[in-house]
Amino acid sequence: MESKYNGYSFPLRDTVRREKVKFHNRYGIELAGDLYLPQDAAGKLAAVAVSGPFGAVKEQCSGLYAEELASRGFAALAFDPSFIGESGGVVRNVASPDINTEDFSAAVDFLATRDFVDEEKIGILGICGFGGMALNAAAMDTRIKATVTSTMYDMSRVNAKGYFDSTDSADARYEMKQALNAQRTQDYQSGTYARAGGVVDPLPEDAPFFLKDYYDYYKTQRGYTERSLNSNDGWNVTSSLSFVNMPILHYTNEIRSAVLMLHGEKAHSCYFSRDAFAHMVEGNPYTANKELLIIPDAVHTDLYDRKDIIPFDKITSFFHEYLV
Repeated sequence: MESKYNGYSFPLRDTVRREKVKFHNRYGIELAGDLYLPQDAAGKLAAVAVSGPFGAVKEQCSGLYAEELASRGFAALAFDPSFIGESGGVVRNVASPDINTEDFSAAVDFLATRDFVDEEKIGILGICGFGGMALNAAAMDTRIKATVTSTMYDMSRVNAKGYFDSTDSADARYEMKQALNAQRTQDYQSGTYARAGGVVDPLPEDAPFFLKDYYDYYKTQRGYTERSLNSNDGWNVTSSLSFVNMPILHYTNEIRSAVLMLHGEKAHSCYFSRDAFAHMVEGNPYTANKELLIIPDAVHTDLYDRKDIIPFDKITSFFHEYLV
C-alpha cells in the first residue's frame, strides 16, 4: 500500500507552503520537521509545534493539523519525535517519556529562533500519546504560552495499568516486567530489537471497537504512510519499560499557561483527558485559562483527520486568544 499524496495522508492546499527543516534537542538528537507557512506570510507570526499520535509520523495527523493551522495564519511545525520517522536517534522505534517531552521543547527552541516567529507567541499541540507529552512539556517549559491536546493518551498510565486500569496491580506489573526484561536479554544476544507489530492486520472478527478504529485509520488509504510505526511493524517491544517506571503529568496542576483539551465523547480513551483535566485544575489557582471540550459522538480517530469533526475554529480562537 502507498500513501495517497506523495508520502502524506492529506493534500497540501495552494495557500500553504511546506518546507523540510531540521533541529536538535538537548540530547543532541537531530529532529526532522515539516514547516508549514501561509503563502502570504508577512511579519512575525504566532507559531505552533505539533506532534503525534503515538507511533505516527509528521506525514499523518500532525501534518494535517499543521497545514490547517498555517492556512489560518500560523507558522506550524509538524515534527517526528526522536527515534522514529526521519528524525535521528541511533536505536530506532523506541519511545521515552523524558526525551519525547524534550522534543516539544526542542521544537520551541527552533521556532523561537526563527526571524518570522514572535518568540512570545509560541504554542504546542499534541495528538493521542503526544498529547500527554505536550501537557508534560507545558508543565516544564514556561516559554509555551498555550497548549492543545487532542484525543490524549497518558502513555505512562496505560503502560503501567492497562486500559481502564484493568491490570493495575503489583503482580500484573511484575509479570509484565519479567517478560519485557527477558526480551531485553534476547535483544542483546541477537543484536537486534524485536518489534511489537503495528495495528493488527488482518483484523480478527472479534476485535474490540478501538482496534477497528485504529485499523480504519492506520491500515487503510485513509491514514497509511510508509514511515508510520502503527501502519507497519510497530515499536520495539521493550519501549514500554520506561513508561511503566516514569509517570508523566505529575506536575500538570502547576501549569499556569493556557490549556485546551479535546476528546471525543465515544472515544475509548476519553477517560485519559477527563482524569488529566481534573488533576490539572485540582488546587491550581490558574484555571480560568483551562478548558476540557468533549465532542459529541466522536470516537478516538475522528480527531485524527475528520475535518468535519475536529473543532479547528475552536482551536484557532483559542490560539488567537492566548498567542495572538
